[in-house]
Amino acid sequence: MEWSDLRIFLAIAREGTLGAAARKIGQTQPTMGRRLRALEQALGQTLFQRTADGFVLTDEGAAVLAHAERIEEEALALQRQATGAETQLDGMLRLSSSDWFGTLMLSPVIAAFGKRHPRVIVELLTDARLYSLPRREADLVFRIKPFDEPEVISRKLLHIPYALYGKKGSKAPRAGDGGGVRVVTMNAEFAEMPDAVWLKRNLPNAEIAARSNNRQAQAELCAGGGGLAVLPRPLGDRDRRLVALDIGVSPPGRDTYVGYHRDLRRLARLRALLDLVIEQLAGEAS
Repeated sequence: MEWSDLRIFLAIAREGTLGAAARKIGQTQPTMGRRLRALEQALGQTLFQRTADGFVLTDEGAAVLAHAERIEEEALALQRQATGAETQLDGMLRLSSSDWFGTLMLSPVIAAFGKRHPRVIVELLTDARLYSLPRREADLVFRIKPFDEPEVISRKLLHIPYALYGKKGSKAPRAGDGGGVRVVTMNAEFAEMPDAVWLKRNLPNAEIAARSNNRQAQAELCAGGGGLAVLPRPLGDRDRRLVALDIGVSPPGRDTYVGYHRDLRRLARLRALLDLVIEQLAGEAS
């Protein structure tokens, strides 16, 4: 195996196509393809699935990725030490979170991290899909469900309170009724979410005006007079168009967890970002 082929492998894994990877490291596309085939032959494994949308890591490729990134990190550490730039971090990190959490909670932290480590590229993915840490679809994942995969290191990050909101000027409905009230709630796929269950239980006679799995969309619908909505307080409290409504019982809050693959526990750039996240979010919550 040629060690230099691991650099080509990493570029393809991160960019998703031969063309983009070739531009990234200054090689030609045929050379990239040839060196990838040589690496696969040397390892006796198929590292990527070739799809119409690009190159997708196989399970074997995901395992190689973890080793290749550790080798890359050691090489970068050696380079930093040799040049005296020991605090300069390089590389890429992929984060996954829900829409509102990524936008409101993580984006300021990522911006601050970028000022400290401008050579680290952070990719933030915000959608309802649960990205897999074992398959290395993401490096850091933030979610409201605890991690149960044995290869994942995780911790509770913070507790987020929720509240019932209405358009500014709205009056609180009577708990246990909700007649004449319109509400915005989760879609059918997420109907068992604690806040959706709370809304149905405490305002059983309310009319469902709209459903969405996107918290920011729910906030916009609520602010536009589309109906009352249960929202995370960090999202609802910052919107001056909304007012929190007290009906005598509060919606359940949610814990947020952060996890990463155990193979990345010594990755300097991941540790640096995670430390900043914990400092700014967990510290703020306490």
